[in-house]
Amino acid sequence: MSVPDVLARIRDAEAQSGRPPGSARLVAVTKGQDTDAIARAVLTHGAFPLGEGRAQELRDKAAEFTARGMAAEWHYIGPLQRNKVKYLKPVALVHAIEAEWQAEAIAQAAAGWGHAPDVLLQLHNGEAQKHGIPAAELPGVLKAVRDTGLTVRGLMVMAPDVEGEGAEATIRAVFRGAAQRAHDLGLSELSMGMSGDYPLAVQEGATLVRVGRSLFT
Repeated sequence: MSVPDVLARIRDAEAQSGRPPGSARLVAVTKGQDTDAIARAVLTHGAFPLGEGRAQELRDKAAEFTARGMAAEWHYIGPLQRNKVKYLKPVALVHAIEAEWQAEAIAQAAAGWGHAPDVLLQLHNGEAQKHGIPAAELPGVLKAVRDTGLTVRGLMVMAPDVEGEGAEATIRAVFRGAAQRAHDLGLSELSMGMSGDYPLAVQEGATLVRVGRSLFT
């Protein structure tokens, strides 16, 4: 599947849910792909945010893009460790803030960068083994993160790992709940949906979908 194929499915999902075309953006997840593959598979079709889940890989790719005179909007989509924050200087948006200390570490580093990335708060999806902020704690974490000086644009959520009968309904419920909580908090950005479920995410209100595997196969 190519970028045009993925975009067509996004546009179709927007239409099915009565949303205007372009209300959901593709974040091209480039994990494990080199610069040439990214340029060939993604950037030949337009300018898309590039999502990386490994901080050092993001740092190295961003440096190579700059050296080659290639512009890109970088998003960090992985879990954040304190000793990896220093690698996020090229990043425009961090998708997965789940603790106040992460925001504090980014704000401290950003003071030396001259700019700060915007952030999303990761909502817990109900699975015990997954990362994220419990829904009841979101207002408090939102305030604490804003108090660091960072701009919180919205929420991110992972779909639950479910299969079989009822899986779609379960996934939709998580996406729909995230959309409602973002609305209740006055947040406009909603990062949810990956290669296996992004049309459902768009139908339930996603503004950013993180797709990688489908773009490079």
